[in-house]
Amino acid sequence: MTGVPCGPPCPLPRSLTERPAWPTTAAWIAALIGLLSWPAIGAAGPPPEMDERMRACTACHGSEGIRIDEGYVPRIEGKPAGYLFNQLVHFREHRRTNATMNHLVEWMSDDYMAAIANWFADREPPYPDPAEPPRREALRERGEQLVRAGDADRDIPACQACHGERLAGVRPDTPGLIGLPEHYIAGQLGAWQVGRRQAAEPDCMATIVERLSERDVEAVAAWLASRPLPDNTRPAAGPATDLPMQCGSVERPSS
Repeated sequence: MTGVPCGPPCPLPRSLTERPAWPTTAAWIAALIGLLSWPAIGAAGPPPEMDERMRACTACHGSEGIRIDEGYVPRIEGKPAGYLFNQLVHFREHRRTNATMNHLVEWMSDDYMAAIANWFADREPPYPDPAEPPRREALRERGEQLVRAGDADRDIPACQACHGERLAGVRPDTPGLIGLPEHYIAGQLGAWQVGRRQAAEPDCMATIVERLSERDVEAVAAWLASRPLPDNTRPAAGPATDLPMQCGSVERPSS
């Protein structure tokens, strides 16, 4: 099978519901203590030891992501700052469910999370090589259709209409879809389908995934995972205009 079927009920990867095996080195533990003890910051910005503090995050969110059992912890470096800030807020407010993340951000201020988001957004690590294209022609064609053109008959907008023509994301709030493994993409779509992942209202992704069949999820995940990297992997300047539907976002603190 080239894809991960995720129509409801969807068996979610363990990375969505369980704690990963944390590193236990003294340096990592010190970084974790620093991450959790950093007070709310103001106009002065992040402290000079930010690189050291973020080791508590990069231990799991490596430059190419890491696999844990059958799950996956995604890379977050280079993603739009607005998107990263939104996800931290969603974990704090339990719109997204992951025991590790829910615990880590429980007492973080908006300013603190905005600084973390900005730190990761400024990084430009290399991407991993894409996966092999789906072997089944019908799956490839359906995946490409949904990503590039959508399905007007079922009111499904194209993925690239929001995530950018290069699928590298759009600043400030829309993430890229390149460089992610198939099972992670399918797992995230499945999490939205069963309500384990949510966003600020109006939650446009929750609306879209309701219209996707199990085969659609498999096709989109397999096709996206096999995309060759564009020459420019940075998120497009935004915000995008003429979006097919309105999507909610959490307001970031003013810098």
